[in-house]
Amino acid sequence: MAAYDTDTGDRDITGGRARADAGEDMGAEGALRRDRAVRAAVEQGLVGPDTPVVALLDTVGIRASVAALRAAFDAVTAPGTPVLHAFAVKATPLVSVLRLLHREGVGMEVASPGELALARAAGVPSARTVLDSPAKTPAELREALALGIALNADNPQELARLDALMGSAPTLSPVGVRVNPQVGGGSIGALSTATATSKFGVALRDEGAREWVVRAYLDRPWLTRLHTHSGSQGMPLELMARGVAEAYGLAEEINARAGRRQVDTLDIGGGLPVNFGSDAHTPTYEEYARLLASTVPGLFDGRYGLVTEFGRSLLAKHGTVLARVEYAKSAGGRAIAVTHAGVQVAARTVYAPQSWPLRVAAYDAGGRPKTGPEVVQDVAGPACFAGDLLAEGRSMPLLEQGEYAAALDTGAYYFAHHYGYNSLARPGIYGFGPDGPDGQDGPGGQGGPDGSGGVRFAVVRTAQTSEEIVAESGGAHADALTGAF
Repeated sequence: MAAYDTDTGDRDITGGRARADAGEDMGAEGALRRDRAVRAAVEQGLVGPDTPVVALLDTVGIRASVAALRAAFDAVTAPGTPVLHAFAVKATPLVSVLRLLHREGVGMEVASPGELALARAAGVPSARTVLDSPAKTPAELREALALGIALNADNPQELARLDALMGSAPTLSPVGVRVNPQVGGGSIGALSTATATSKFGVALRDEGAREWVVRAYLDRPWLTRLHTHSGSQGMPLELMARGVAEAYGLAEEINARAGRRQVDTLDIGGGLPVNFGSDAHTPTYEEYARLLASTVPGLFDGRYGLVTEFGRSLLAKHGTVLARVEYAKSAGGRAIAVTHAGVQVAARTVYAPQSWPLRVAAYDAGGRPKTGPEVVQDVAGPACFAGDLLAEGRSMPLLEQGEYAAALDTGAYYFAHHYGYNSLARPGIYGFGPDGPDGQDGPGGQGGPDGSGGVRFAVVRTAQTSEEIVAESGGAHADALTGAF
């Protein structure tokens, strides 16, 4: 029944196929919703000559991902176990998205005062918020303790700060320590947080470090949680599970030496990778939860509460950046579609395309999926450097002037990493869902008889204006350098 054999780690073919089918079904349904939304966005004027780039978020898909996460962990967790699924706000720091997730029963993991402010603006209670950061200031720690927010100390110096603060005022904050299991890295070094020299947490395999952690807990009865996170995109699931197993083993050791269940909650981070190669939602939460259950069976027997911190895997597949083709040209025999979506919305893809490739879909001027012979072409952005490419040498139906290029799987991080090169504006973001009673499609079932109706949009973030760009760039202090010196 398990997706992995306990002894060998080999996949169980039957169970793995069923989970893959589930991920493919979610992807196929999401693709249909996306196609309807793109056409509706064009027809309703959300995108066009005067608004050449917008971003779209699939609310039905987001809810489905939350449901899949909850179901996967419910299936392997002992009844009555406290479980908090906390969304990593860094992935999609948009207040209405956070509120939607909160309404679906998801908490928040924050890593800065700004992210905490966003979570509070979304109405997320302190009791469902976790603060993680390798560089918390004394003021941030005081605020978290005053609000009763759970927090994880990153290092001995931070723990010393907490010693002083814990003695000065009562708090309801659960407090833990983040440890680095040093199990190794994945294919993207920048996102691998369990390497030998990672900046995060207490490095468990360094000389004397494990004993220091155990002693830190024994000396501080208020330390009741243990946190680890081995990395995200590019991390093999087996390596992630090994990191969790290391933290579980440490919690067992601490509790044994304390003679009581001092560590009562394990925060296992997030990090489920996303498939950027197709619409399929793989790997699945079910696959990861079953792997954890076979690798660390004691994790789910009810003795420990659980916290997860997934981000990219909840939102990535549900976002689309839709850009109008301003010009279609050629150079050296290569077709080039020049659009308004480039490095400002996809900095990682532009600067590291091997690690962060994006699928780009072609739509005609009416917003319909474009068919026809595939042509090798580049999809370029508007920034003034040659490398500003969403896709290079990509085979797809030829994009013409006035048509649309859609960058897929952009629901996580692509709305968080705006890059201000050339003072390009942040695009507007719209959530979409079915327009009908109780959230069902309107007349015509699948969005109307022509496949385009029945889609309703809501503003998530308005497009940045030129006035806002000037203000952000110090417009109020225009005379600061000419009048003061």
